[in-house]
Amino acid sequence: MGFPMRAEEPRLRDFVAFVTAKNAGERISAQLALDWACSSPRGGIWSRAGRLSTVRGLLQYLSAFDSTVEVPQAGLLAGRRRNKPYLFSAAEVERLLDGASRLQSESEFWPQTVATVIGLVASTGIRSREALKLAVADVQLDLDPPRLLIRDTKFYKSRLVPLHATTAAKLREYADQRRRLGYDGRCMAFFISERGKQARYSRLYRCVRDLVRNLGIQPHPVSGRFPGLHSLRHAFAVQRLVTWQEQGLDIRALLPHLSVYLGHRDPVDTYWYLTASPALLTTAAERFEGFVEKGGAR
Repeated sequence: MGFPMRAEEPRLRDFVAFVTAKNAGERISAQLALDWACSSPRGGIWSRAGRLSTVRGLLQYLSAFDSTVEVPQAGLLAGRRRNKPYLFSAAEVERLLDGASRLQSESEFWPQTVATVIGLVASTGIRSREALKLAVADVQLDLDPPRLLIRDTKFYKSRLVPLHATTAAKLREYADQRRRLGYDGRCMAFFISERGKQARYSRLYRCVRDLVRNLGIQPHPVSGRFPGLHSLRHAFAVQRLVTWQEQGLDIRALLPHLSVYLGHRDPVDTYWYLTASPALLTTAAERFEGFVEKGGAR
């Protein structure tokens, strides 16, 4: 399905070597898989859980052809739990944009940079580091539709991200201001720092962190963490799912498209967002209830 197996392939090769060295014969037991998962000296319990999850996928496949293959039970090793994401409301995003445009800075252009990056991440869901890595040539606003070329991202993939007309209009405003200030030809990066160089993630991160706290936006009620740049990406993903749900569309069929758009390595990362919104969980519960009732009628 187009997803790389950079982590899984060496793990599975190592598992095969482990089984061979143990002289397990033709039968692969669940205990053997568990022993292999715990055999690596590197990483903690989360790493071992990931190794076991990888080999479970292979063993589930093999068990369909060979009934002697044992598949370890899920949850034998505790894995990493992702915190519930903070979901910015539309009103909070507007407050962030307004606050960013009024930042005190030695450069008049820096507040515009912060506001434009916030707006871009909120409206496209791209990673903030991906936004800061954009070169001028990657912001293709004259094409139809306008788009971004995201190069060599977190998982070494490149992708095209179509832009809504309103998002493209804001990027054109930024590009025009950038040109008027004479940055074209001086810096290949699209987003400019206070000193006329590529904007740094650490500086942007601190600005957004301070904005959130100065605006009185409260931390997540469960994790206690204040929202940040990445929370804008979470909010985009969940809002897209909610919109599809409100339109009566098949979320399950559309999730792979969202996964590619967001640049996820694995569709599982996109499915995680289904648990992030009460509206989505309510819809899922209603559909399950309808499925059960339909089955009962039969």
